[in-house]
Formats: sequence, C-alpha cells, structure tokens
Amino acid sequence: MAKRSGGRNARVALRSAPLAEELRPVRAGLAGGWYKPLSENDVASIHASALQVLEEIGLADAPPSGIEAMRAAGATYGEDKRLRFAPAMVEEMLKKAARNITLHGRNAKHDLVLSPNKVHYGTGGAAVHIVDSESRNYRDPTLADLYQTARLAEHLEHVHYFQRPMVTRDVEDNYELDINTLYACLSGTQKHIGVSYQDISHMAGAFDLLHMAAGSEEKWRERPFASNSNCFVVPPLKFATESCLVMEECIRGGMPVLMLSAGQAGATAPASITGAIVQAVAECLAGFIYVNCIKPGASAIFGLWPFVSDLRSGAMSGGSGEQALLTAACAQMGNFYGLPTGSAAGMADSKLPDLQAGYEKGISNVMAGLAGLNMVYESIGMHASLLGFSLESMIIDNDMIGQCLRCVRGIDVTPESMAVETIREVCLEGPGHYLGHQQTLNLMQTEYIYPVMGDRTSPKEWAEVGKPELLEAATAEKNRILATPNRVALPPHIDAAIRQKHPIRLPKIGSFHAKAS
Repeated sequence: MAKRSGGRNARVALRSAPLAEELRPVRAGLAGGWYKPLSENDVASIHASALQVLEEIGLADAPPSGIEAMRAAGATYGEDKRLRFAPAMVEEMLKKAARNITLHGRNAKHDLVLSPNKVHYGTGGAAVHIVDSESRNYRDPTLADLYQTARLAEHLEHVHYFQRPMVTRDVEDNYELDINTLYACLSGTQKHIGVSYQDISHMAGAFDLLHMAAGSEEKWRERPFASNSNCFVVPPLKFATESCLVMEECIRGGMPVLMLSAGQAGATAPASITGAIVQAVAECLAGFIYVNCIKPGASAIFGLWPFVSDLRSGAMSGGSGEQALLTAACAQMGNFYGLPTGSAAGMADSKLPDLQAGYEKGISNVMAGLAGLNMVYESIGMHASLLGFSLESMIIDNDMIGQCLRCVRGIDVTPESMAVETIREVCLEGPGHYLGHQQTLNLMQTEYIYPVMGDRTSPKEWAEVGKPELLEAATAEKNRILATPNRVALPPHIDAAIRQKHPIRLPKIGSFHAKAS
C-alpha cells in the first residue's frame, strides 16, 4: 500500500508541476481562423467597395507632412482638400506593408509574433471609471490602480500583453499624465505594453523614458517593448491631424503603431454591419498608405475597430451579438490582406462582474479568437461598454480567456488520438472504463485546461465548503497577487535615474507596497 501511495503521490506531484510552454493545452499565438462570418465573395465585395470609397470619396484633414508624403507616393489632393487613392496605389502600398511583425516584451519570453491567424488576448481601452465591486459603485481611476492592473496582468497566464485600459484621474497635467501612465505600465509588467498619445510635444519625454528603461536608444530600437495605440482617423473619413503627427513621430522613433479606426455604427459609421466594415477597411487602408509613405515596412497593426450602437438610444453596445460578428468579420478582412490585425472584444455592457458580463464577454472573445484576430484588445476587465474597468474581472476573465483559447486550439486528430488501441484494451482486456488508463493520465494536462477560479464541484461539495461565490474568490486572489513582491519592476538604478529626470508620481515600489499593505 505504501508503495502504491507513493507512486500516486509522485504522479500527482508530476501533474502539478508547471508544463513546458510547448506542452501546455493553451498558450499565446495559437492559430485561429476557423470561423469565417464572410464568404469569399463577401470579402471581395467589401474590398472592392473600400477601394471605391478611397478613390471616389477619400479622406480629409491630413496634416501638411502627410499630404506631402502621400501625394509623393501617388495620391491626389483635390480642391475640396481631400486625399484620394487609386486602387493601383493601394495595392502598391500594401506590398510594402510589414507582415509577421513581433511585439516585444521587456522579457523575451513574452514576445508576440503576429503572423496570420495567431491569436493573443490582452487589455486595452480608456475607461474613465474603476468598478468598485464591493460597494457596487464607480469611482475615478488612479495611477495606483493602473500600476496594480499591470501587476495583475504580469501574473495572469492568459493575458498576453498589457495595453493601458484606463485613463487615470489623479494627474491633471497632460504631459505628466502621459509620462506617469507609461511608467506605471512599465513598473508593473514585463509583457508588451501599449500606450496612447495625442500631443506630439510629449513624445520626446516618452522616448527618453523608454530609452532609459531599455538601457539605450539602440537597445530600444532592437527590441521596442511598447506600442502606440493611434486613433489616426476621425470617422467618417477624416484624418485626426494631431494623432497623425504623433504616428509619424512614433514611426521615426521605432515604436510599433496600432492604426485604429473606431467608427460607431449608426452614428459615425453606417448602421449596416457591412457598411461599417467597408468604412473601417477604407480608413485603415488609408492609414497603412500613410504609414508606408513615411517609412516603408514600418511595424503597424491593421486596427479595424468599429463599434455597434443600440439604435434605440444611440449608445454604444460593446456586449452585443452584432459587435461580436463585427469584430470577427474585421479579423477576417485583416487576414485577407495578410496584415497584423487588432480589434476589440470582451466589452461587456454589464456594469458589474455578473452573469450578463459573463455571456457578453465569452461570446465576443471566443468569436474573435476563432476568426484568427492577432490582437484581441479590451478582452478582460471591461464593463459599461468601455466606461468601467474591474480588477476583479481581470481574475475571472483570465479563466474565460483560457477556455476561449482552448476553443481556438481546436481538436487534434491524429492516429494516436483516434484511440482505437486504447478502446480495444479497455473494452477487451481492461476494467471497462478509462479513468486509470495511461492515455488518460498522459492527456490530463496537455489536452485539457482547468479553471483557476471557476467552480466545478458538485452541489454537495459546494455546500460543504460554504457555498463560495466567484466574485469573493476573485477578490481574494487579486489581493493575494498584489501582496506578493514585485519582481519585474525596473532595476533600482534605472528607476532612480528616471525619477531624477522625469516627474514620476508613483511612490517608489518598496514604499508603495508598504503603504498599500
């Protein structure tokens, strides 16, 4: 008996040990693309319509530098001050666009390769509230909230990158806000980070901080670990002048850019889902023309990001089925061009981490992954159609994203997985069940994924342990993570140099945790 018990304990210990990355049932960069809401004819028609829009309607309000660059590449500039692009020019610029780009982390283990259909989930957005799940109220976000959110992202396995998900409200000066947002993200995680700027005058300070964090400008350019989420267009069909200037500066500084078109169907984009896609494709194609006129082959993400309206009120509806369809179709269009893709999913309309949030997030996130979207932004933590962000939801949604990734991975059909010999052994020679079979034991960790927070106990077991609730468990896990030491903060000598040169508002990491505890 002792020998058998020891063998069982050894097997349990082996199953509990972390798996090598390549053996895990899910991981960053699994290949999606199985779900295609558009037929081949649909895709071709949308592409043709987008080209027609670019040639006949064009875009207004490009800055003088953009007008000059795009005219030099073949765009026409009319008396109505709109740039127009012939189909041949669009095709030529697409040939120059970068593909299979890498978004680096400060730690190379977090590097993300954006090749076709490879799926990554992360945060994003610009929430103006924090969801206080305990009081069921919304409050203003702070730098401390942003830093803690980055720390959670570092610890959550299925959060592959960290784009700033909130706009903090405790720094009034816009330049200091941009610098401190960047610093808080860098201090909390070594995963790739995304930030957003609207003022070109802030870029010199931001790049200086990034160079210091990397060790030098040369090291930064070798492995740029931050990208710029750039709303380069004001739908319908107008360039956002200031954001375009920021985009140009990012390209010159070696920073990848997410070229983001965010029209709202029924308001700033056509109410028809197809029309919203056509406009977004036209705008993003114009953005890629712009990028590649500034620097051919610059790292850029095709950010088809149209939103859905509830046409009864005109308000955005991020948790709707229409939004899920729209995001999946946008992924398909980006893959049609072979470009790195990014869009939004998981944007629950629900105000709290509740049943409504669960179904809204699950539907859109799994559809985005199945459609092969490279970067699924805003996939965790978001509520109230991007107005609120919940740290507890990050914990819950990490489980949900794990299940989405398992769907993305699909079913492995091989001679071994057919299990004919296993069936023969169990039925003809064995006990008539598979519970103790070696194949079952071998596949427990590599074929199946298990929730960290989700409850799979029986009703009897659930009652025996006090009927725990998911939100309570998520809060406890959040507090546990945030109580651990931060082992990924910037090295002390670099942190000290940054603090001496830049107006950093967060307390030093050690004192910050002492105060928080």
